[in-house]
Amino acid sequence: MKNIRGLRTPGGLSLRLDVRACTVVVLLLAAALVASVVLIGTGDFPIPAGDVLRTLAGDGKPGQEFIITELRLPRVLVGLLVGASLGLGGALFQSVSRNPLGSPDVLGLGQGSTAGALVMIVLFSGSATQVAAGALVGGLVTGLAIYLLAWKRGVHGYRLVLVGIGVSAIVTAVNGYLLTKADIVDAARAVVWMTGSLNGRDWDQVWPLLALVCVLVPLVLGNARGLRMMEMGDDVSYALGVRVEQVRLLLMVSAVLLTAGATAAAGPVGFVALTAPQLARRLTRSPGPNLVPSMVMGAALLIVADWASQRVFGADQLPVGVVTGVLGGFYLLGLLVTERRAGRI
Repeated sequence: MKNIRGLRTPGGLSLRLDVRACTVVVLLLAAALVASVVLIGTGDFPIPAGDVLRTLAGDGKPGQEFIITELRLPRVLVGLLVGASLGLGGALFQSVSRNPLGSPDVLGLGQGSTAGALVMIVLFSGSATQVAAGALVGGLVTGLAIYLLAWKRGVHGYRLVLVGIGVSAIVTAVNGYLLTKADIVDAARAVVWMTGSLNGRDWDQVWPLLALVCVLVPLVLGNARGLRMMEMGDDVSYALGVRVEQVRLLLMVSAVLLTAGATAAAGPVGFVALTAPQLARRLTRSPGPNLVPSMVMGAALLIVADWASQRVFGADQLPVGVVTGVLGGFYLLGLLVTERRAGRI
């Protein structure tokens, strides 16, 4: 407990801070910001970091200002917001299910959002806004279905994960069917969207996701104490005055909205929601949901992955979803091996 520090205000309010967790958050936030500046300066027209900072401060050259504010900054902001949303959503699901595999990737929320988007692309040839709305609705419907199917005097652990895996398999089959019914143009458009990418993202994707994050993050953090109590079990939580099912439903709806909103903005970017909370927990070495570290870790991971997708593979730039999928796949294999050795699966 040596990392825990207590603060008391003159008004009598007290606050407990985990020094290591706060340090990790600050370092991850700094890494995300540095990576963002580097990414903004990356491209066919390279811009030095100093010029990027001057332009962001409102003192840049007209040509650089257009490139940064209209072309590159929105993409970076979408990446930060998508990564933060997925990291926070993953932490919520893993905490509610008390299972490191209980992430939106495994539970099928990404596939549900994909189904909603495919319906708009294949059946209605929808615009980008309609596709985003379809993805949001698809994620919400899938989340509701998982919650109702997993309900049995409450929603618990492995039941949630198993139901999510089953729903994921069904929705994946539906997505495959929709692709077979599409013409070649719509099918190509759908496959590009399903990869998960930040290419071509602009301010139209920034503002809705920013508004969603600004509403949901304070709501989630306001219920963080109840979430932490719930990790000790429902009976203990009830004894401590936590309205377990109300808090669980509120946080799951928030996690579904965060995941669906991120998917609507950038497509189904895989494995960030799975890996970010686990990496954050290992860095902070702190029990509990680690909501803020997971959120910042998700943002940092996605920005670094986007930089890698543009620079590591030379002229063959990859969608960021391909990079996170490869890295996340290796991480998932390692996690499964660890869980098996520990006798939990």
